Amino acid sequence: MTFTQSNDQNLSQFVASIQKLNVDDQLALFYFIYKKMGDSVTPAAPGASTASADVAEGLFNQIKEKSHEEQLQFQRDLINKADNEYTRMYGSMSDTTKLLFWYRLAQGMDSNVISPMPPNYELSSESKEILNQLEGIDFEQQITLFRDYVSPMGAEPKQGAEV
Repeated sequence: MTFTQSNDQNLSQFVASIQKLNVDDQLALFYFIYKKMGDSVTPAAPGASTASADVAEGLFNQIKEKSHEEQLQFQRDLINKADNEYTRMYGSMSDTTKLLFWYRLAQGMDSNVISPMPPNYELSSESKEILNQLEGIDFEQQITLFRDYVSPMGAEPKQGAEV
């Protein structure tokens, strides 16, 4: 799939192409996106607020206390939309806060606080193609694409649940 002058439909197709990857390929791709573009995709993303950062940091702090296996499973659960306490916390966040949370996970992977990428990990050819195409999209569209990708993850908060 090739993307040229991106518009909303192309961004939707781009998100769909990422979502078609298997779960571990999606996680790896998102980490490699952070590694390549992390300097520009920062917590200072448009619409970020101090409250958003505090919420993202709160869930991050809970996840970092888990074993690396549990951390990896949590990330898989987010993509698979599993319904548990932590995926519901994530599901209650704003789209910007979700993006901040993934940014914190990637930072945690770099410092081995969060389950790191295996040494010498190679992206699948499909993932490499997506990453290469992503580099051709302007920054504002990248942010929109990332938000559209992370937004549906997690589970919906339980109705009537106490906060």
